[in-house]
Amino acid sequence: MSVINDPLTVLQPRNLKYQAVRLHGFIRRRLWLQVLLAMFAGLAAGILLGPGGNVPPATARVITNWLALPGHVFLALIQMIVIPLVIASIIRGMAASEDMTHLRKLGVRVGLFFLATTVMAILIGIAAALLIKPGIYLDSAMVQAALGSAATALPTAPEGITLETLPGRIADFLPTNPLQAGLERDMAQVVLLAIIGGVALVSMQPKQAKPLLELLGSIQEVTMVVVRWAMFLAPLAVFGLITQITTRLGLDALLGMGLYVATVLSGLLVVMCMYLLILRLVRRQSPLFFLRAVRDAQLLAFSTSSSAAVMPLTLKTAEDKLGVRSSIAQFVIPLGTTVNMAGTALYQVVATLFLAQVFAVEVGLTSLLLIVVLAVGASVGSPGTPGIGIVILAMLLTSIGIPSAGIALIIGVDRILDMSRTAVNVTGDLVAATVMDRWVGGTLRARDQRQIERALESRREISGEDVITTGRVQAKPDGATTKVPG
Repeated sequence: MSVINDPLTVLQPRNLKYQAVRLHGFIRRRLWLQVLLAMFAGLAAGILLGPGGNVPPATARVITNWLALPGHVFLALIQMIVIPLVIASIIRGMAASEDMTHLRKLGVRVGLFFLATTVMAILIGIAAALLIKPGIYLDSAMVQAALGSAATALPTAPEGITLETLPGRIADFLPTNPLQAGLERDMAQVVLLAIIGGVALVSMQPKQAKPLLELLGSIQEVTMVVVRWAMFLAPLAVFGLITQITTRLGLDALLGMGLYVATVLSGLLVVMCMYLLILRLVRRQSPLFFLRAVRDAQLLAFSTSSSAAVMPLTLKTAEDKLGVRSSIAQFVIPLGTTVNMAGTALYQVVATLFLAQVFAVEVGLTSLLLIVVLAVGASVGSPGTPGIGIVILAMLLTSIGIPSAGIALIIGVDRILDMSRTAVNVTGDLVAATVMDRWVGGTLRARDQRQIERALESRREISGEDVITTGRVQAKPDGATTKVPG
């Protein structure tokens, strides 16, 4: 009988959900309500400082720039922690799996689930934009005159992919320079780097794997401290940014975008219903029970516009309120924070088709297929940070010949849409974890895993360890394994 030192069965890293304690204060203080009040206060301040007010434009610009400073600091703090938090959480989530067979099965099925729901969300967005046609109600000539020459200069079409260039494109997708991938915020490469690193780590001997897992745990601790700092700024951030946008564009321009906002929100509502229907069909779970269970995570995601920032609370909700196995939740939730962006994908296609209607750009079947493919690819690599949808939108606009200057038309209403699509994204992560708990399962029930986790947490409080060594695994002649206490 030989001894197998398998990190997946020997090493038990601390669950990220225990970091949710840093976020409970914001839930009790109803951060979501503070953010909504700040938004309305920002609209009022923007009206007073805007073109219809009595403040000189130069003075208004100075005031709004200072008012927007907390918003820029908030965005910078969230963006600062996303890459280290995502890498650390994905790798430690993989290490929390039961064994390699379980990890492979879970990875394949959750990847297919994310892809299927994202494509469905994109199709819902296309249907909503083509049915409502919010762009035809705006005066195209007036918009182009307001945006200037940038609105009429069509971008160069991107270089196509052929059978000759496809191998090179695939090779370029691999993160040959991890630092460059981080600097360029290429989240697709960052996620791939984390997955490759995680697979390598769980293939190592536990003695060599444990120090890296402990380092990644410290990184998670640091990032959540920064997240807590950022959340204190959230109401001021929303107030300042809304004030600045309203002052620059004017209230009339924002009200004129009302149908576009309604189109995106209605599409997001349909996506939410799609998730609830999946939950009902797969888990036979009441939608009302689910919505009550995930309310705190949704509201905090709505308040911060960052699915990464609320990851610990999302994990805690999945395990403690929805009964998802810890080994599944710790892998699905961190991965979904970056890969599962159905709400963002829907927003991107609605915004693209809206601007196509505004600029009278013909969008045929070929362009629609291109939009679907690009939206899926872009949403997979989206970091869970505020405002990232606007950045990705520029690529979609360029791909079908729409002036990227059109982004200036929709950026004023992006804050409310950003908060809403983030809440939908977090809901999608929780639904995915719940569905995978049914489809993949595990050797232990969720209740048993929670009991083991509580025992390990008690041991951590006594020993001060982050990664607990439970023992070696012995392989018997018949292929079965058994743990040796450590």
